[in-house]
Amino acid sequence: MYGAEMLIQLLIEQEVDTIFGYPGGAVLPVYDALFDCDRINHILVRHEQAAVHAADGYARATGKPGVALVTSGPGATNAITGIATAYMDSVPLIVLTGQVSTDLLGLDSFQEVDIFRMTMSITKHNYIVTNPNDLPKMIREAFQIAATGRPGPVLIDLPKNIMMEKVTRFFDFKDEKYIKMAQPTINGDQLDQMVERLMSAERPALVVGGGCITGDAPFLLQKLAARCQLPVITTLMGIGAFPTNNPFYLGMLGMHGTVAANRTVHAADVLLCLGMRFSDRVTGKRKSFSPHSFKIQVDIDAAELNKNIHMAIRGSVDDALRGILNRVQTKTHHRWHKQINQWPKHAPKFKTSDQQLLTPQEVIRQVCELADDEAIVTTDVGQHQIWTAHHYTFTQPRSFLTSGGLGTMGYGLPASIGAAVAFPNRQVICISGDGSFQMNMQEMMTAVDLGLNIKIVILKNGYLGMVRQWQQLFLNQRYSAVRISSPDFASMAKTFGAHGFSANNTDDAKNMIKLALRKNGPVIMEFDVIEETNVYPIVPPGLSNQEMIEHE
Repeated sequence: MYGAEMLIQLLIEQEVDTIFGYPGGAVLPVYDALFDCDRINHILVRHEQAAVHAADGYARATGKPGVALVTSGPGATNAITGIATAYMDSVPLIVLTGQVSTDLLGLDSFQEVDIFRMTMSITKHNYIVTNPNDLPKMIREAFQIAATGRPGPVLIDLPKNIMMEKVTRFFDFKDEKYIKMAQPTINGDQLDQMVERLMSAERPALVVGGGCITGDAPFLLQKLAARCQLPVITTLMGIGAFPTNNPFYLGMLGMHGTVAANRTVHAADVLLCLGMRFSDRVTGKRKSFSPHSFKIQVDIDAAELNKNIHMAIRGSVDDALRGILNRVQTKTHHRWHKQINQWPKHAPKFKTSDQQLLTPQEVIRQVCELADDEAIVTTDVGQHQIWTAHHYTFTQPRSFLTSGGLGTMGYGLPASIGAAVAFPNRQVICISGDGSFQMNMQEMMTAVDLGLNIKIVILKNGYLGMVRQWQQLFLNQRYSAVRISSPDFASMAKTFGAHGFSANNTDDAKNMIKLALRKNGPVIMEFDVIEETNVYPIVPPGLSNQEMIEHE
């Protein structure tokens, strides 16, 4: 068996059924081994960044590690943005990169880069294979590292000669030993202290982050909120972990959080924070964040604990919720909820005197109203991302896929491809802007080749909208390099072999959405929306969440 053949067998052992990739010289031995493999489906994308984003979308939608395969040099460097996106959002990935032969390393060889060192700060772990006999241990460890604890990407660099070298000893794929990672546990004393704080609180609040998407956490969160009448606030990455139509849900927290979410957190006396990392987008001015509360944080990653927190507990959110539910008593908070109900739970709608003009918020609400309840929604980054977070109703975990930590434009379309490959019978909707969509629109061809059921919503306003809004509000309306021209997206869709429609008024928009959702295969829906529409609320840079601008 050659190294490349062993690699494929090891991926099958890890139950890999899909690889997103793009071939090149250094990785051809692996593609040659894939030629004879009927158990792994290879998805040929049009750009390596998209391969990693697609693997990322697959991983977020399924909870299983996604796998991307790219060649050396520019193939590997093109993958870096996708790796960083996954790292910032704790997404389990295995990224396989081709590499020049070991005897050519360090000689500035053709398509040689030191991707191992380049990606050390944006991966959980890195490997470079120098002996094919090491592959079983490396692959098994890599998958465990990617999925255990706080998930994240693992990169494995594959020199070409190692993939072409014969394995010199026999491996029993079931019995090979490798390092197993221990999971931290939460002890009874810690659980007792958390429950004591919750029971004595007059103004408690539950803050839910991306770490609550996994396992039984979404179900357990609903039980805890109902039993203790806890108001629930999510981070951007936590959306979907708790139904956004639940009466206890107050919306998203932070820079673009709802008034109710930000004011509730500010006024709380006990804050139970689960699976979230207190990023600057969440806290605003850190010293002013929830100044009167006793803050309890539960997170699997020790590096994210003790950031101005009174009680930091390392462990899984599932274990914490089960332990709390086994101890906590029913409690009501009528006075607290009466105060909370005075604050708006929803982002403001944009008002226009002409009811036929399309507002982006109304487009998103119409898409939500007409789409399947279990649709998976991906977004790019910008105003449309925040409008989607505010105005789309998410009732299922793993139904909202977006780039949070890195804020990667161009993420939405390839991520929707990954989700649609994972769930070919579910509706997948990609909501994007005319700026973001042009970052990776070449992947329309990938979606058409595969006949994927992806419906793409493009909110076309002729601007890099979020940048324009910041320039308007904080830079004296000095609009520098934010006007963007676009193709006729609906006509462009047809050149790819997809369906394309456009609308510029509310009546046409509703009819178009109905028609598009009934079509098989990829569809682009282009909406000409009011140009200078802003996202609200918004917290000005450097200020506290209490100092948000609530509306126009």
